[in-house]
Amino acid sequence: MKKQVFQFSSIGVLNAIIDIGVLNLLLWIWPTTDNTSLFFFNSIAYFLAIANSYYWNARFTFYRFSDFGWKEKSLFLLQAIIAWLVNNFVFIAILHLFSEQAYLPIPAFLSQNIAKGLAMFLSFTSSFFMMKYGVFRSREQAESKRREKQHFFMR
Repeated sequence: MKKQVFQFSSIGVLNAIIDIGVLNLLLWIWPTTDNTSLFFFNSIAYFLAIANSYYWNARFTFYRFSDFGWKEKSLFLLQAIIAWLVNNFVFIAILHLFSEQAYLPIPAFLSQNIAKGLAMFLSFTSSFFMMKYGVFRSREQAESKRREKQHFFMR
């Protein structure tokens, strides 16, 4: 499990670079504080990072349990949509909190990046558990049962 967490975290850093980089590029080209535009920009950045996540996690972190079949891809897409909803909800909610507070004026670009960081952390955490115990679990369970049978017959 420690190895998986390390690999997942390393890939997560790459995903974070993609996610934050794309969001900031879009905000640099089209600066905005409009929630609809921010939702759209955040979604583009998130889905580019999640595509990268599937590729690297299926090949490294969970490679022993990955079969690249339609069921696995469907489950991955489902967990990605759930994590995307978490990501956007947290992103927009934190931006709303920043806009509502009047004690400390924070530039929009800084508040957007802080909100993005918090959103990424929460969706990253939920994504790991959904992949470990959902997406790649069936192969993991099958592998575990196969090892148990081998162990039983080798006695």
